[in-house]
Amino acid sequence: MKDFLRNRMTALAQIVLLSATGSAFADSKGAVTAQTLEYASVSELTERMERNELTSVTLVEYLQARISTLDKQGPMINAIIELNPQAIDIATALDLERQAGKVRGPLHGIPVLLKDNIDTADQMQTSAGSLAMVGQPAANDAFVVKQLRDAGAVILGKTNMSEWAYVREMGLPHGWSGRGGQGKNPHVLSGEICGSSSGSAAGVAAGFAPLAIGTETNGSITCPASANGVVGVKPTLGLFSRSGIIPITRLQDTPGTLTRTVRDAALMFNALQGADVTDAATGDAPMGVDYTTLLATDTLKGKRIGYPTEYVGTNGSVLQPGVKFLMALATLEEQGATLVPLKVRLPDIDGYFNTLMAGMKHELPEYLVSRQGLPIQTLQQLIDFNVLNPGTEGYGQQMLKDINELDMTHSQATELFGILNASFKAAIDEQLAEHNLDALFADADGYSQFSAAVAGYPGITVPSGMNNDELPTSVFFFGQRWSEPQLLALAYNYEQASLERQNPAFKEQ
Repeated sequence: MKDFLRNRMTALAQIVLLSATGSAFADSKGAVTAQTLEYASVSELTERMERNELTSVTLVEYLQARISTLDKQGPMINAIIELNPQAIDIATALDLERQAGKVRGPLHGIPVLLKDNIDTADQMQTSAGSLAMVGQPAANDAFVVKQLRDAGAVILGKTNMSEWAYVREMGLPHGWSGRGGQGKNPHVLSGEICGSSSGSAAGVAAGFAPLAIGTETNGSITCPASANGVVGVKPTLGLFSRSGIIPITRLQDTPGTLTRTVRDAALMFNALQGADVTDAATGDAPMGVDYTTLLATDTLKGKRIGYPTEYVGTNGSVLQPGVKFLMALATLEEQGATLVPLKVRLPDIDGYFNTLMAGMKHELPEYLVSRQGLPIQTLQQLIDFNVLNPGTEGYGQQMLKDINELDMTHSQATELFGILNASFKAAIDEQLAEHNLDALFADADGYSQFSAAVAGYPGITVPSGMNNDELPTSVFFFGQRWSEPQLLALAYNYEQASLERQNPAFKEQ
C-alpha cells in the first residue's frame, strides 16, 4: 500500500507538470514526447501504466479536470451529460490489481464514456437525454457495460446525445437534449455535430476519454464520427448485445465504438464480443476473434475496393467526389489496392421509416416497464410530461406523437423490415460478388451509410482530413456480414498511410 500511495503522489505531481507544459510528458528515458496525454491511444496509456509512469487514478483525475475546463466551462462542448462519481474508486481498485500483478487486459484502467441510453447499475442516470427519464438509476448494467467492467475499463461518465436518438422531433438541432443542452463540435463550435451519438464522438475528439460507446439505428455512429473527426465503427447487427439499451427497435439498433484510432476500436471489439442469452441476435455471431490480428500497414495491397460513382434508384444521384475523397482514393492505390468504380443500385425504401417507428412504439414501453422509479412508463406519459415541461427552448415532439398514433403492429413492422433488410443485403452482396471485391469504400455521402445500416452490415468511418471550413471529412469502409476483421485491417492501413485525423482547435466561428 505504501508503494501504491508513493506512486500515486508521483503521478499527481506529474499532473501538475503536464498541466504546466501543455501536457507533454517524459518517456522512460526522460525524453519529452510530443504526444499529449489527452490524445494518447490505449496502447500508449497502457505502456505507461506498465512502466509505472501513469496510474488509472492519475488519468481519470486528469480527464475529469479537462472536462471541467472545456466541457462545462470555456468552449462548453456539452459532450458529457454526467460524470461517474465512483470513477476514482474504480480506478483505485484497478491500480491495486495492477500493482498485485493482476491485469485484465488492454483496457485495464482505461476510461470509457457511454452514451446516455446505455444502462448502468450505479449512481448515474440512463435517460436518452430526456428529463422525463430522470429518476431512479437502472437496476442492472447493460450487457456491454458488464463486458467493459470485466475487461477493467473505468466508466468515466455518460455522454450527451440527440434526445431520444433524434426521434423527438424532426428538425431539432443535432446534439441537443433536454437534459444535456446543445452539444458542440470541438473543431468549430458552430459546426455540425450530428447525432445521435453526438456526445460520444465529440467527447473522444475533444480528448475527454480515449474510448466511447455509441448506438446506431441508422447513421447515429457513422455521422457523428464523420462530423467530429474520429473513428466510428457500426458492427454487424448481433455482434454486440443490445440488452439494457433504450431502444428505437431491435430490428436495427446496435451499439458501436467511437475512438481516435482503428486499433483502439479493435481492442474494444475484443472486449465487447460475446453471446448474450437475452439478445438472440448474438447467438450467430463469431466468438473468440482477436480483432487486432490483421492490423498491418500492407493489408490494402492486392485488394479490390469498389467505390460508388453513381447511385441508381430511390433518390439516387451522380456523385461529384470532393478533393479529400479523391485524395483518399489515391492513397488506396498507392497502398496497392485496385479501385473498381461502381454504379450502385439503391433498393426501394417505401415504408422503411414507419417500420422503425412501429418498432419503437412497441419496444420502448417494454423497456420502460423494466425500469423503476421513473416519472413515465408509457409513450403517452412521455408526451404528457413534455407538454408540462417544455423547457426553455420550447422544442416540439411531433415525431413522438406520430409514433404513438401509428397503426402498425410489431409483427407487421418485422415482416416489412425483413423484406427491406433482405433487399439491401442483396444489393451489397451482389456488388461484392459481381466485381470480386474485398470491400466497398465511399465518401461520407449518406447513401452508403444508410445502406449498411438497413442491411445490418458493418461499416467503419475513418477521418480523411479537413475541409475549407476547418471541419473534419471522412471516408467509409463497409462490407458483408461479420467482415469486421477485414474491414478494420483495411481501415487501419488507410489510417496509417494517410494520418489525416487532427486534434480539435475549439475554434469559434
